[in-house]
Amino acid sequence: MKDALYWINKLDLQPHPEGGYYRETFRAREIIPEAGLPPRFQGPHNMSTAIYYLLEKTDCSHFHRIQADEVWHFYTGSSLCLHVFNPLKFYSCIRLGSQPEAGDVYQTVIPAGSWFAAHLLDTEEFALVGCTVAPGFEFRDFELGQQQDLIQQFPDHRELIEKLTQS
Repeated sequence: MKDALYWINKLDLQPHPEGGYYRETFRAREIIPEAGLPPRFQGPHNMSTAIYYLLEKTDCSHFHRIQADEVWHFYTGSSLCLHVFNPLKFYSCIRLGSQPEAGDVYQTVIPAGSWFAAHLLDTEEFALVGCTVAPGFEFRDFELGQQQDLIQQFPDHRELIEKLTQS
């Protein structure tokens, strides 16, 4: 089986600000003007974007949120857990992976405005996934979670938030 380093090199992945590695693989040519988008968006956006994303061993995707829906697709490696606080403040752990008998799904949607983070269920492995965003991802729509703010909003999940935020 190919390891994380193989995929990082083969796919030319770079460090991501939220943790892990990524590379944008698609940015739609067509543009949605700001007037055609909900008010939470600033400026025009491409219709859609896609990336490869890889977590290895104890890497995590720190809690963050974006202004658009994000579809996660599993490709190879170990299962991971996506921890999601949706805009209504409901918590869920979505297992993304290739073991449906263990509760894994091959793809899932993170609703716009949700706080979410991810980590591997087997910290000796890696996971290679893809993420598709529509309207397309822009870093100006990206917000990294602040530990104390998230603990105030979700006090029952303090330990999880402390583990999956940059202090």
